[in-house]
Amino acid sequence: MANTASTTAPVPSATRRRVFVSTMLGNVVEYYDFTLYGTLAAIISTQFFPSSDSVTALLAVYIGIVLSYAIRPIGGLILGPLGDIKGRKFVLILTIALMSVGTAGIGILPTYAAIGVAAPVLLMLSRLLQGVGASVEYTTAANFLFEHEKGRRPNFVAGVLNSTCSLGSFLAAGFAYVLSATMPGEAFADWGWRIPFLLSIPIAFIGIYMRNHVSETPEFQNVLKEAETEKVKQTPLRTALRFYWADMLKVIGLGAGQRIGSYTIQAYFVTALITAGFPASQALLASMLTYAVGPITSIWGGSLADRFGARPVLLTGYGLFVVLTVPAFFAIGEKSIFLATVSVIGFTLINNLLAAPLSVAYVMSFPPEVRSTASALNFNVGTSLIGATAGLVAVWLFSVTGSNVSFGWYMTAACVASILVTVFALPKALRHSRTVANPPVAQAVS
Repeated sequence: MANTASTTAPVPSATRRRVFVSTMLGNVVEYYDFTLYGTLAAIISTQFFPSSDSVTALLAVYIGIVLSYAIRPIGGLILGPLGDIKGRKFVLILTIALMSVGTAGIGILPTYAAIGVAAPVLLMLSRLLQGVGASVEYTTAANFLFEHEKGRRPNFVAGVLNSTCSLGSFLAAGFAYVLSATMPGEAFADWGWRIPFLLSIPIAFIGIYMRNHVSETPEFQNVLKEAETEKVKQTPLRTALRFYWADMLKVIGLGAGQRIGSYTIQAYFVTALITAGFPASQALLASMLTYAVGPITSIWGGSLADRFGARPVLLTGYGLFVVLTVPAFFAIGEKSIFLATVSVIGFTLINNLLAAPLSVAYVMSFPPEVRSTASALNFNVGTSLIGATAGLVAVWLFSVTGSNVSFGWYMTAACVASILVTVFALPKALRHSRTVANPPVAQAVS
């Protein structure tokens, strides 16, 4: 799909700013929850599971992550087609509401000591609800932006959107760090950890209000008019599965290495640092630094992909991962917080470099009449099967080998697979994504 500037009237700057902010707030909520749950996994395991076996309790917490991702393909099957039938705006309001209820719910749940086995059951139900809401949040937000921007610098737009994922993660790690550093240890472990979960509520209210006050995308409005004029029944799910399954498989393979990398940054690095012997406060601080620097290469990678094409950016990022992932996990095991922090930051910079062109591939590889459905399916299937299972694989490999380096080899293999897709099966949306002549988005959203 060629991405060229639209010949229609430009969207007013004020409207574009509202579109950007409203979509980004949903991303903040999604990644705030995901990072918060992973960051506080060690504490959550003691609150909602029996304390007799700490390894089993931690594995159970990670199962909560897997469940929230396992439900996402089902959520995508339901909410993705809604985005192609009822509209992108309708789905964006629904997703932020579902995610927020799931996140805030964890903050008010009784513990295992209070209600026994019902506690982990309710915890898992909260994770499932959050997973359904998050199933199409990112792809629908990206779709909403791309269609409003009408082809203007798609990779740069995707880079800006992805940078808000780091903002959500930064807020989650930041709140957790401040509370853990300022509260007495017992108080934080007992009830203080609940506060960051409850803070998702005001963010969600702002997001819902703003999304309710932006217009539907012109491209979707055209799809609706054509369907009504030609009296054609919309069947986006059937059409996507029948005609675009091969494109979806390509995109899943293309993002495999980065999906594992994203999970590692958002959830596993804190656990890896703690199991390597670093204090929890130092692990959280290192995690916060990754979210602070992540947006730099996210936006830069998008700009480079618009200027030089997506393939060079993808090959550079995945090539660096192949060379540096195992050494990064070796550095974590060296008991030096400086080396560990440098490794984690470097890992994050590489991962975010890849994010923009991958986001374009997830969404723009498909025509507008099935775009919401197909992007939801490929993104969620890839994330659930590859990204969400990384935590269980990491914990299992550590239990077998006694080292986090084994997980580094696992991720390296996934990056090699993504390189092969980049070289031999790059999606068409990325073969024609250079838009040097288009006006910079930054001028309109600043």
